[in-house]
Amino acid sequence: MNETALQNKALAVLLALVTIAFVWILLPYYGAIFWAVILGILFAPLQRNLLIRFGRRRNVAAGVTTLICLLVAVLPVIVTSGLLVQEGASLYQRIQSGQLDIAGYVARGKEMLPAFAQTGLDNMGMGNLGALRDKITTWASEGSQILASQAFSFGQGTFDFVVGFGIMMYLLFFFLREGAEVARRVRMAVPLPEHQKRRLQLKFKRVVRATVKGNVLVAITQGALGGFIFWVLGIPSALVWAVMMAFLSLLPAVGAGIVWGPVAIYFLMTGAILQGVILTAFGVLVIGLVDNLLRPILVGKDTRMPDYLILVSTLGGLSVFGLNGFVIGPLIAALFISSWAIFVSNKPQVQLPQ
Repeated sequence: MNETALQNKALAVLLALVTIAFVWILLPYYGAIFWAVILGILFAPLQRNLLIRFGRRRNVAAGVTTLICLLVAVLPVIVTSGLLVQEGASLYQRIQSGQLDIAGYVARGKEMLPAFAQTGLDNMGMGNLGALRDKITTWASEGSQILASQAFSFGQGTFDFVVGFGIMMYLLFFFLREGAEVARRVRMAVPLPEHQKRRLQLKFKRVVRATVKGNVLVAITQGALGGFIFWVLGIPSALVWAVMMAFLSLLPAVGAGIVWGPVAIYFLMTGAILQGVILTAFGVLVIGLVDNLLRPILVGKDTRMPDYLILVSTLGGLSVFGLNGFVIGPLIAALFISSWAIFVSNKPQVQLPQ
């Protein structure tokens, strides 16, 4: 083995070791770093426009963009999360005290079903109403208890939250100011032809913008509309239901209908015809149309992935990475498809004999 080859292998081992060590020390704040990158990509066009307006003063443009990002994207999420935790604590107390009788709702719902439907539930092993009521009550109690517990654990984790938030905002300012140069250096370090690197970079940006800008805005809109109609109809814990509808709207083929649909059916079955009709009409004509009208405009064909792959990658990402996974999952899936497409396009074609 000549000296040059040995030096190259030693350098490769050194690079691998220091890269693993670097990633390891960043893991505690990977969420802050990840969202700084995501927000930097989303607000980069605004930063470029402000850079021209402020006469190429990068610090001023990046500072103003960071402030706008804080007011538009970050603070509303923090405020909503705080309100959600308080609402979850209140919901847990109502369930525990018996003020909110979920078991009674289940019992009345089953009694309103026609005889053949009750028979079908019995055949599926769901005829044991007592056990079904207890299970649903337990699920609701545990879910609200998780939200309630966050109110007590928030104070204990305030320091970590403040540190992570500070890291995210500082890195966001840096990425906005130096984003183009950082992207150029990363692209130079990747050992691929220039056109392939640009293809992967473009795919990365498209998926991020489509997932966050499009899907999140659609989810927020649907959740807000769903929470509004629940509040108008006097349904308890409207904010909790709004967040659930917003979360489920991120998943293709699921949508907010899985929340408002059963509630509308319950209204109709229990004789609250007006409330049931209003909720059904609002869900179909308003909440449903938001998905059909806004999503093609905001998302378009940027992801170029089938719905089933987006669904599976989103669920898998949420399972592995938590809340961050709704972006990380589809992003990994998109880069997986793009990487294999590059590999297949570079593979030499075998000519079959005539």
